[in-house]
Amino acid sequence: MTARILDGKMIANTIRQEVALKVAQFKEKFSKSPKLVAVLVGDDPASQVYVRNKEIACSKAGIESQVLRLECSTTTENLLEILEDLNADDTVHGILVQLPLPTHIDSRAVLDRIEPSKDVDAFSPENVGLMSQGRPRFLPCTPHGVMQLLDRCSIPICGKEVVVVGRSDIVGKPLVMMCLQKTGPAGHDNANATVTCCHSQTTDLGSITRRADVLLVAIGKPNWINAQMVKPGAVVIDIGINRLNDRLVGDVDFDSVSQVACAITPVPGGVGPLTIAMLLENTIRAAQQQQSQTQTSA
Repeated sequence: MTARILDGKMIANTIRQEVALKVAQFKEKFSKSPKLVAVLVGDDPASQVYVRNKEIACSKAGIESQVLRLECSTTTENLLEILEDLNADDTVHGILVQLPLPTHIDSRAVLDRIEPSKDVDAFSPENVGLMSQGRPRFLPCTPHGVMQLLDRCSIPICGKEVVVVGRSDIVGKPLVMMCLQKTGPAGHDNANATVTCCHSQTTDLGSITRRADVLLVAIGKPNWINAQMVKPGAVVIDIGINRLNDRLVGDVDFDSVSQVACAITPVPGGVGPLTIAMLLENTIRAAQQQQSQTQTSA
């Protein structure tokens, strides 16, 4: 068996086109552009690349973007003051703080300070709570990208056994919640899965991953999942991205697992492009919601 390759890049391009149309309609109706501000602290090379890619994507979609580049010596208090100013700025619709932050900064305090209506990464407690209840304001970008990938590739999870490997607040936990919901993102029916979450303390990980009809892997370890850990005919979504011997690889051993699975995402070119596409979607959604609230309050 040779797995079907799930082309995340192609799906992301489709979503970007959909966003660009929404942005054009927003501009025509309200005579202003949605605006996203990214805050980058320090000079981490990977973060620099990620932020630059987001700038380019915003420009192509017609979204105004601004990057606040701060010195590594920036304190938690400095950053909180900047966020307060952005929260109060009516021209700013979306705010994101690029992670990871320098270790001396209190990341939780920083993420908690972002106004929930502008929290396009969906990391704030309010937005996490809304998501857990199945009535999200926004969905976290990478997990939402995974759900869009499954939906647009016609891979059902309703009634299936889904195993999530990884329990991070950014990917693993949101994925568990989203797969458990009665309805999928944007009202799609692709949810209602039976979900197991594995992590670094899981005993005999392979015995659990081999049960999965759909295996979602975000553990942050290169080539960690091999063919012996995958049920024949399973769908495998590799969310990891790691640099190994000067090349990018995922958390799944692609060469071996692609001979067992029925479908698999590559790295790069799988989930990665969808993360930025869903950030764009959240930004135009934030602008629409804030404009609606302004009109209601007037």
